[in-house]
Amino acid sequence: MNWKKNKDMTLKEKIEKSLSMVTDPETNLDIMRMKLVRDLSVDSDGSVTLTFHPSSPVCPMAFKLAYEIKKAIEKTEGVKEAKLNIENYNRADELKKVLDSLG
Repeated sequence: MNWKKNKDMTLKEKIEKSLSMVTDPETNLDIMRMKLVRDLSVDSDGSVTLTFHPSSPVCPMAFKLAYEIKKAIEKTEGVKEAKLNIENYNRADELKKVLDSLG
C-alpha cells in the first residue's frame, strides 16, 4: 500500500496502517488484506469501534489476533479507546469478556 506521511493521514488511515501490521500467523497475511476487520468507525473524540470477523467460527488464533488488533489500535496516536465487536466466532462472548477486562 502507498501510505501518506503520518502527519498528513487521518486518524482512520493511521489505524488502518497500524492494523495492516497485524498478521495472521497461519497465513502470514495481514488482517486488513484478509478482510477480518469490518465496520471501522472513528469518532472525533478518538473512540474507535470495529467488528473483528475471524476466518472461521473455530479460529484457533482469534484470541491472539483480537488482542493484537486492540493493542495496535490503542498504540495509534490520537486514539482514546478501542472497542471490538466479535462476529462469526463460536466463543465470541468469552473473547469479548477477555477484551473488556483489558480495559
